[in-house]
Amino acid sequence: MSQQAELVELIATRRTAMGKKVRQLRREGWVPAVMYGPGFDPVPLQFEARNLQSLLSHTGGSQIINLTIPEEEISWPVLVRDVQYDPIRRDPLHVDFYRVDMTRRLTAEVPLVLVGESPVVKESRGMLLQGASVVEVECLPGSLVDAIEVDVSDLAEVGQTIYVRDLAIPAGMDVLTSPDEMIVHVAPAGTEEVAAEEAGEEAVVSVISEEE
Repeated sequence: MSQQAELVELIATRRTAMGKKVRQLRREGWVPAVMYGPGFDPVPLQFEARNLQSLLSHTGGSQIINLTIPEEEISWPVLVRDVQYDPIRRDPLHVDFYRVDMTRRLTAEVPLVLVGESPVVKESRGMLLQGASVVEVECLPGSLVDAIEVDVSDLAEVGQTIYVRDLAIPAGMDVLTSPDEMIVHVAPAGTEEVAAEEAGEEAVVSVISEEE
């Protein structure tokens, strides 16, 4: 199953501050950004920090955003392509938006969401190890989804695995990620503890070897 991507609204203002002036822009509560895409020159933009941070907290890279400049009465469908964050406060410092042509196919990463409950995990006989958390897809923008659900309720035995090839992919969407990539695997209970102990032992051996 998949969750259909919803259209999100975001208000923008054209940005005139460049270079060193961008620092002052941030101090005034704005976040600089740029919008780019095939067939047109990049557009420098700015957003109110609070509104932008709220949007980024619940919007993924596969959600179409209706970016609007009210003063000019224009809007474009865009995707978030890259966000630079402050390493300490985690505030957004700069955002790249990709202008979408709704008639042209594009590539995007769609999150994978685990749903259901594995019987073997419920009985404490095994534990889930997750591999891939996103898949790269190609499709028309209108076919994008917020997420693809991965049902783990059929994982009833230790050793069972769900691969990318097992996903239920929405119509019109081609998956570019390798079909043999593991998404979730049922390992014996206590696997994490054993792995941690082995890693600790390897670290000790490594230190001793270096000292010698």
